[in-house]
Amino acid sequence: MKAIVYTRYGPPDVLQLQEVEKPMINANEILIKIKATTVSAGDARVRRGTRKTLPFWPFSKFVMGIRKPRKTILGIELAGEVEAVGKEVQRFRKGDQVFAVSGFAFGAYAEYICMPEDGAVALKPANMTYVEAAAVPVGASSALFFLRKGNIQSGHKVLIIGASGSVGTYAVQLAKCFGAEVTGVCSGTNVQLVKSLGADHVIDYTREDYTRSGKTYDIILDTVGKSSLSRCKSTLKEKGLYVMVVMDFPQLLQILWTSMVSGKKAISGIANENKESLDFLKELIEAGKIQSVIDRRYPLERIVEAHSYVDKGHKKGNVVLTLEDSEI
Repeated sequence: MKAIVYTRYGPPDVLQLQEVEKPMINANEILIKIKATTVSAGDARVRRGTRKTLPFWPFSKFVMGIRKPRKTILGIELAGEVEAVGKEVQRFRKGDQVFAVSGFAFGAYAEYICMPEDGAVALKPANMTYVEAAAVPVGASSALFFLRKGNIQSGHKVLIIGASGSVGTYAVQLAKCFGAEVTGVCSGTNVQLVKSLGADHVIDYTREDYTRSGKTYDIILDTVGKSSLSRCKSTLKEKGLYVMVVMDFPQLLQILWTSMVSGKKAISGIANENKESLDFLKELIEAGKIQSVIDRRYPLERIVEAHSYVDKGHKKGNVVLTLEDSEI
C-alpha cells in the first residue's frame, strides 16, 4: 500500500511517499481503507521532533523517539470505510463508514490502518463527506475535552484565543452548544469566519488588546499557546479558569508562580479522544450544530506542500489529505 514515511526529524521534505506492507488485522481489530486524513499542527511538531506534551515532555519524547522517529508513518485522525473485521468484532461490519483517532499509534498517512474495535472509532456522521469527517476527531474532541475541563456552564462568558484554528473553530461552536457567551480572538482576515461559526463577539488581536478591554471571563481557552496566565489574569473572573490546550515548560513554571501570587488558576492536560466523544460529536453534527472548517485539501502525494503550509502557522480550521481523486 502507499504511505508517507519519514525516518528522521526535520523539515517537510523528510516525508516520502513509499510502498509499504498492508497491515493485517487481529481478532479484535477492524481494517479501514482511509479516504481522508489531516495535517495538524501536532503532526508538524512531531515531524520536527519538537512534540511537547508537558508536564510529561521527557516521557513523550521517549515515546516518539529521541534521535529518530519510533513510528515512521504520521497522521492521527482519519475517515474511511471498513474493509475487513476481526473474528471477535461486534460493533462494526464491512462497508461501515467511520471516522477515528489513532492517537500515539499514528499511521493515518497511508491507504490502510488497523484500529481496535474499542478504540477511538465511530460511525461517520451521515451528513458529512469523508473530507469533512476526517477533520473532526482531534480538533473537536480536544475542544470538547478542554471546555469540559474548564467546567463550562450555560451563561458562562468564554474567551477563545486562536478561534480560527482547528481546535478554536470547534471550541466556538461547542461553547455555543453549551449555552455560553463566546468571544473569539483571531486575526482580521478570519473575523468573518469566526462570526459565521456563532461567536457573539470577535476581537482582531492585530487591532485590539483583549487583555485591556475591561471585560472578564469565566473561561479563557488558549488553543495556540501564544498567551499566558500572567498576561490574562486581570481578564479572568475571580473564580475563572485559564485553560491551555498547548503548554511548554516555561509556561508551566510561570503558571505555578502566577497561581501562587495572584490566586488565579490555570489548568491543562492531554485530551482523551474516545468513542464516547466521537459519538457525542456525531449527534451534534447530524443535528446541524457543528461543522468542520476546511482551509485546504491536498492529495497524499503533495504531503510536503501540505506540511509546508501548516508550518506557516496561519491555517484556518483544517488541512485535509485525500487518498482518492474523487470528491469524497
